[in-house]
Amino acid sequence: MKIVSRNEELLRDALSRIPQSSSRTSLSSCNKLIRFEDISAAAFKIQCGVQKTPCMYSRLSKQYGMDIYLKKEFLQYTGSVKERGVLYLLTSLPQDQQRKGVIVASDSNFSMAVAYHASELRIPVFVIMSTSTPPARVKMCREYGAMVISYGTTAKDSQTHARRLAQENGYLYLEEEDSAVYLSGLGTVGLEVYEQVPKLDAVIFPAGGHCGLLAGSAAALKHLNPHISVIGVESESFPVLQQSLKAGHPTEDQACSNHHFYGDVSGLCFGSNSLQLTGKLVDKVVAVREEDILISILRLLEYERATVDAEGAIGLAAVVAGKLPELKGKRVAIVICSGNLELYLLQQCIARALTLDNRVCRFSLVLSDCPGDISKLLEILAREETRVLDIKQERTFVTSELFTVEVTCTVETRDKIHTAQLRNALLERYPTAAWMER
Repeated sequence: MKIVSRNEELLRDALSRIPQSSSRTSLSSCNKLIRFEDISAAAFKIQCGVQKTPCMYSRLSKQYGMDIYLKKEFLQYTGSVKERGVLYLLTSLPQDQQRKGVIVASDSNFSMAVAYHASELRIPVFVIMSTSTPPARVKMCREYGAMVISYGTTAKDSQTHARRLAQENGYLYLEEEDSAVYLSGLGTVGLEVYEQVPKLDAVIFPAGGHCGLLAGSAAALKHLNPHISVIGVESESFPVLQQSLKAGHPTEDQACSNHHFYGDVSGLCFGSNSLQLTGKLVDKVVAVREEDILISILRLLEYERATVDAEGAIGLAAVVAGKLPELKGKRVAIVICSGNLELYLLQQCIARALTLDNRVCRFSLVLSDCPGDISKLLEILAREETRVLDIKQERTFVTSELFTVEVTCTVETRDKIHTAQLRNALLERYPTAAWMER
């Protein structure tokens, strides 16, 4: 958490409010800002304000050859794990600052969490959003109780305006980063996972630009059991964490995406504290493709009835992609940290994932334009137990012989094996059939 406007004074005051039950620390000297005692204090303080989310055995376990437990942080009120760090920070602020209020400038999960918990604590809260923000996010933030102001066409415009309002009115401008208070709140996830799943072998977290959850939870888990493997997962398109670990400092030259699908996965906001904790305590960081994330979203929707976004699905994506073969036969917890997928993206993600999973396919073939030929094709599809999603006929622009029709079919199958069976059956009857690759 980056606190701007009287930054150091407020942060020092917030840290002084954390109970110090012991002078012993489980972290190395380079990690002075966060201790296990701080995480325990955060867990006690926020227990009435956030959900203790379930960590449940998943039916996906048999499919991937390991005991998978899903920590369902997307069940938090705002659909995000960010509530933990935000609530602990807000309750740690001085009372005079709580009376004046706070201000944020983004449409991220962090801003949603600030809007909700500040309102619940009766702290005046202002959220500055650019005019390009999806209307659903603006509506949701207002329903949480925040005063939402649309300003500027870019995120930078909104941030500049928010800082100006903070200076003029005495608000505290909050920007997600990696203070000890924020990391301690996020680290409570590690405590809960350890309590809920006995004999854990590994825990998988989302990583990328915002690795505070990974760093804070690693501090808790490694203190409780150093033998538990802590693994971070980020996108191949934005390997921010891997590049920063290699360089030894947070990198600023990584390209990031403004597409809402990626959310915090492609951010560049973590700081040196998170990076030091990650480098010291995290056992492995892997990267996955966008295709793996989409299939992971599909798996969670089908097997868990969980609608999650890219950040929420990216941990499972490492298992789906086979990036962690050493976990076969092990007991593994995966943190599903966010469920804020925009509705307009949901349909696109599902449709694309079904295609990538070889369960929606398309083919075209040329038939004579005679009664009964289409019926024979449909009989083959029915015999192969496929579901016809769409069928189109083209007569005018067919380049083959006269009195023929080009038929294009989109069908749904059970899985990759079923798709191969259908393809063989069609080629046997129609040798010139053209299968459209994904």
